[in-house]
Amino acid sequence: MMSVFDKLDFLKNNIKSLGSAAVAFSGGVDSSFLLKVAYDVLGKDVVAVTAHSSTYPEREMNEAKEFTASFGIRHRIIDSEELDVEGFSDNPVNRCYLCKNELYDKIQTVAKEENVKHILEGSNHDDLGDYRPGLQAVSEHGVLSPLKDALLTKDEIRFLSKEMGLKSWDKPAFACLSSRFPYGEKITQQRLRMIDRAEQLLMDLGFKQVRVRFHGDIARIEVGQEQFLKFIDSEIREKVYSEFKKIGFMYTALDLKGYRTGSMNEGLNIK
Repeated sequence: MMSVFDKLDFLKNNIKSLGSAAVAFSGGVDSSFLLKVAYDVLGKDVVAVTAHSSTYPEREMNEAKEFTASFGIRHRIIDSEELDVEGFSDNPVNRCYLCKNELYDKIQTVAKEENVKHILEGSNHDDLGDYRPGLQAVSEHGVLSPLKDALLTKDEIRFLSKEMGLKSWDKPAFACLSSRFPYGEKITQQRLRMIDRAEQLLMDLGFKQVRVRFHGDIARIEVGQEQFLKFIDSEIREKVYSEFKKIGFMYTALDLKGYRTGSMNEGLNIK
């Protein structure tokens, strides 16, 4: 069985063999780790590419900029407005495919402009266990997934990130804001802003891992179970309720199962 450091060596050798690469960089734990390793072995032959859109909060963009600037990594920011993609705002079950298909089209253009040979993305070994239609776009565009090839799990990536001194090592998991909507629920600019404001409020109150799921007039809050007790505080409950009402939610509910990835996929019957 490969140790985590054996996997890291495999990852480095694999990326080094590529010669040059554009990394789809969201600023999350996985893509930050992938980008840093790629930069360590390829240097100036790596470029980070981040997409700016209404589904990507400004705080995430700022952190992505800070990360690349701190290491002197070339960073291209592109416009990739998913709401302009035909069918995306209707929120079909293959929504992520529509998004990633457009994204990788644009990153391919950047790769040609920057004269780099390959495009890398940050899916890890754990991502094989959930419904992820975006992986179809990865395959169709010939995008490489080195973390998955190295069999690196999320926990291992966090561990190695900490060993490397990356501030992103304990960053909460993040997915684009469109993942907060049940499939078939219309996605609009206004609704995305509502979700962004609601989640920012919870983070400002000290909640670390949060999701606010959109169910019409109802906001369903997911937080880590270790933070459930914060809602015992009547001041916090009243603050959340009153502020969410100002944002536009008539009712606010706490999901008793807590935060988990892919909760909007739980009702799907997809093999």
